[in-house]
Amino acid sequence: MVRFDAAQADRTHPAAGTDNSARLERGPVSTEINPYAAPKAVVEDVSDVANPQAEAIRRAHINHETSIKGIGTLYYLSAFFMGLVALGTLLPLWTGHRDLGTVAIFAIFAGLAAGFFLIGRGLRQLRRGVQAPTIILAVLGLLGFPIGTLINGYILWLVLSKKGQFIFSPEYAAIVKATPNVKYRTSLLAWIALAAVVVLVLVFVWTFVLHR
Repeated sequence: MVRFDAAQADRTHPAAGTDNSARLERGPVSTEINPYAAPKAVVEDVSDVANPQAEAIRRAHINHETSIKGIGTLYYLSAFFMGLVALGTLLPLWTGHRDLGTVAIFAIFAGLAAGFFLIGRGLRQLRRGVQAPTIILAVLGLLGFPIGTLINGYILWLVLSKKGQFIFSPEYAAIVKATPNVKYRTSLLAWIALAAVVVLVLVFVWTFVLHR
């Protein structure tokens, strides 16, 4: 049987720690592998370089962007009132008067409510795909002289202008994503104008739709 002699093994193969210590004592520590040395690579903060330019572009377009989103809010309101009208057309059905014409009117107003809601959401989110339906509806709205002509002419300018085209582009979407800190504060005059529009729509629905 072979016996393991620890003393003989120590004489033949010295401890690894002793050997390493001897090696370290014979020469200086190389600076290339010094774990405490400062990194030599230059690390640039990409966000700090890109954000100032993106923020400047966003601030130059923020008023136009907010106006487009405001038109989206008006479409939301239109969808809401169209939905109310659609529900109002169902009153004869609830009283027992079944008429295919009533169902057709309900389908028309319900479809308009859904369409206005989708367009409003697209405008609020600055989606490029809502430009075409917005332009079509605005062109039709020009026939409502004089108020409809003014409002829809303004909508056409917002969407078709150079700033409007850029705001609906993928490049501007990336700028919006990179500048969440840029916000627009709605003025008191804008809130008053919005309230006036809501009141006008309510009066129109109450006078010409619910009390025909």
